Amino acid sequence: MKISNLIAAVITALAVIYSGTASADLTINANRDHISIGFFYHGSTVSVSGLSDTGTDMIVKITAPDGHETLKQKGKAAGFLWMNIGTLKFEHAPSLYFIHATKKPDEILNAEEMNKHIIGYPALSKHMEIMPVSGDEERTKWFDEFISYKEASKLYAASSGLIKITNENGRQKYYMQTDWPYQAPPGEYLVTVYAVKDKKVMEKAEAKVTVEQAGIVKALSGMAKNNGALYGIISILIALGAGFGVGMIFRKGGGAH
Repeated sequence: MKISNLIAAVITALAVIYSGTASADLTINANRDHISIGFFYHGSTVSVSGLSDTGTDMIVKITAPDGHETLKQKGKAAGFLWMNIGTLKFEHAPSLYFIHATKKPDEILNAEEMNKHIIGYPALSKHMEIMPVSGDEERTKWFDEFISYKEASKLYAASSGLIKITNENGRQKYYMQTDWPYQAPPGEYLVTVYAVKDKKVMEKAEAKVTVEQAGIVKALSGMAKNNGALYGIISILIALGAGFGVGMIFRKGGGAH
């Protein structure tokens, strides 16, 4: 009985040691966990770095929480006139979605793992709901249009080769820097790093980036939400002041006739 208890204790200790080592293998550090939107804010940069086991491929995913978006569907009315002909709803659609990897995700991960962790546009397509659509062909069409729209807005991006890998004291060091778009709304964003080997995710680590308004931008936003009348008056005064200033400039320069 004593021997059995001893063996059980040793096995338990080894399991704890092993699990602790596994969870400590992959580290993550984001250079900014807080981004302030001020009056002259025009975007920022975010870098992600850390250590992993040697020989693993790395994937960095930056996402906003799942959300809901409604876009106008354009088409031809009466066969020749382009106009809004309907509304498309996109459910479980993050407002921001970045995927960066050492290689193309479908080259280092199997489809099951990609779908499980929502890595890559094909996996995101399966995760999202688009309504109304008549079939798979139309759904694919509008998903591709949605991705193109988001990429043009700098809110979606996918790349391979952006992550730099170096060896350091028997470990693998990874580093990546990406532009943070000014179009990204205030909120909390999740940065997830995956260590990949043999077509599977071996480990993952997470960090958060919070974006919030500050200073006069925060004050004006609060005023617009809580005191619309005062905000409207101030907006009119600012517009009148700007118009008066432009008129004075043209008058002094002889540009007005």
